[in-house]
Amino acid sequence: MAYTTDRCRPDVGSPRSHFLSPVRGLKQALFCLSLWGAAWLLSLWASPANAQGATRVFAVVTDQASAGAERPAITSRNRADPNAVAVALGLPPDTMQAILAHGPWPQPFTPDPGNRASGQAAAVALGGRLFFDRRLSHDGRMACASCHLPEKGFSDGRVRSLGHDGQPLDRNAQGLLDARLSHWFGWDGAADSLWAFSMRPLNHPRELALPADALRTLFERDAGLACLRQAAFGSAAGTSAHERAAHPDERLRVQVAKALAAYVETLDSGRTRFDDFRDALARGDLKQARAYPADALRGLQRFVGEGRCNLCHTGPAFSHGEFHELGRPFMAAPGRPDPGRHGGIQAVLADPYNRLGPWVDTPAQPLADDPAVRTRHLSGSHRNFGEFKVPGLRGAVFTAPYFHDGSAATLSDVVAHYSTLDSERLHADGEAILKPLQLTPRESADLVAFLRTLSQPAAVQRPGQVPVQIQRQPPASILPSVDTQRAAWARTARALSCPPPARAAP
Repeated sequence: MAYTTDRCRPDVGSPRSHFLSPVRGLKQALFCLSLWGAAWLLSLWASPANAQGATRVFAVVTDQASAGAERPAITSRNRADPNAVAVALGLPPDTMQAILAHGPWPQPFTPDPGNRASGQAAAVALGGRLFFDRRLSHDGRMACASCHLPEKGFSDGRVRSLGHDGQPLDRNAQGLLDARLSHWFGWDGAADSLWAFSMRPLNHPRELALPADALRTLFERDAGLACLRQAAFGSAAGTSAHERAAHPDERLRVQVAKALAAYVETLDSGRTRFDDFRDALARGDLKQARAYPADALRGLQRFVGEGRCNLCHTGPAFSHGEFHELGRPFMAAPGRPDPGRHGGIQAVLADPYNRLGPWVDTPAQPLADDPAVRTRHLSGSHRNFGEFKVPGLRGAVFTAPYFHDGSAATLSDVVAHYSTLDSERLHADGEAILKPLQLTPRESADLVAFLRTLSQPAAVQRPGQVPVQIQRQPPASILPSVDTQRAAWARTARALSCPPPARAAP
């Protein structure tokens, strides 16, 4: 469709075209500009093909970082097109898809089919109170929260955690944020469920080490805890025959572990600045996408590109949950190596509380996927020696120091390890996936800037809203609020007519 007028096409060879009066020339210019603008708008309405052509002809943006390459403008016709936003930001299609694969966030809750307390309010309240209660240790001086501090992403900030004797344990305390999304637990994966993982500190002689009679006495003397336990586990529905026939003390210990797991399942990290960017890219929101820091975007592109970090740090939680040898030392003490995954495989297969064991609860409905399939087909080999779990990266700012032995003090130290990786330290048959990144100082700083955005609160907390609501004051932290949790436990207890705990959890 074409629109022309003689007034806008003066005879170039005529002297009149060169000597128009200023006033007359201005009027003619304004008239022609308005006519051309109207024609362009009509062409957009009339023809998608013309719209695309007009977009490229009349609106071209220049990316200063790419030597003047033309970028299509974001207009009313393409502002909801993620591909157009990616092009405007200089992101190749494969890079855009790799970024989108790290969301959405948060992930929907899926109860653990082997733990009938999973997702139950009464079990969450019971487990939460026990998590912070020092009476759960043999001498009343330690709680789960002694090594898993909320303000540190539920880690403890130490190189290696301390046992009740004040001496270092073998490993750094892992943070518990987003733990429900894992399928192996612990640096060595010695547990295949969150509740089996919770059994370890209860039983370990250097951790809580709570004797059976002390645990029984705790519930006999605290009516509030006993009431929540009855609400969470009083029904026989889903209980295994083994549990029903078991000794009451062992049954109580397993139920405490399942309640602790139900609480830890609630420790989801909040939405981050990365999530704002990722979702803006997905919905084609260029304005919101451009709010992401330039250095973080460069680091993100390297993370999913040349660095290939996303081969292990995959998905919304930034971890595939498996194990790798990273070229780090694995000596627990002089002359005593830490076997890592090699020992973890042996431990999980021998664990009476694993998903193949008799303590697993029976789900009310048959499952499409067998939750025990990984354990059932698990086998170890020599190459697993010295392998440790790939951690998630959300909230990583709070969980320093890093690696299984706490040997990297900062995120910059972690990046430096992968930049200068000594390939000779890797297994000969193992981690061909890892190569020294050989980063410049700026490239290292960019990667750290990106990693930090995985711990910075998002401005969009409810991404399902349309239009998207941007908060002027984002939350102060992505960490769960213990005060909010305590208030929820109290409401649950009141609804169940349970008395408050005999002693406030420290």
